[in-house]
Amino acid sequence: QVQLAESGGGLVQAGGSLRLSCAASGRTVSNYAMGWFRQAPGKEREFVASINDSGSVRYYSNSVTGRFTISRDNAKNTCYLRINSLKPEDTALYYCAADRRRPSASVRASEYDYWGQGTQVTVSS
Repeated sequence: QVQLAESGGGLVQAGGSLRLSCAASGRTVSNYAMGWFRQAPGKEREFVASINDSGSVRYYSNSVTGRFTISRDNAKNTCYLRINSLKPEDTALYYCAADRRRPSASVRASEYDYWGQGTQVTVSS
């Protein structure tokens, strides 16, 4: 059983930066693909970024590419999402997820097995 805990969200002005963290516990996730998703009020959960087990392959949604960076530190059993040049449209609850069944990165939420409770990111204009 894997538990994921996100942190690092907050209220920031447009153009600012944040670093979100996802700490895994209960089991090592070093051989799991990891992903970040977000959900804005009244909208469906959407893909943001994903990373394979070794960190050599990364995927990003078109809306965040160039501004967001996903990374992982397997020694610390932690995944990160650095967000630069924040826009008001980035406001959402950000979720971390882990795929225990495959090491390859995925953009599909249905392929992930474990989810955190989310951390709120709010961007003011």
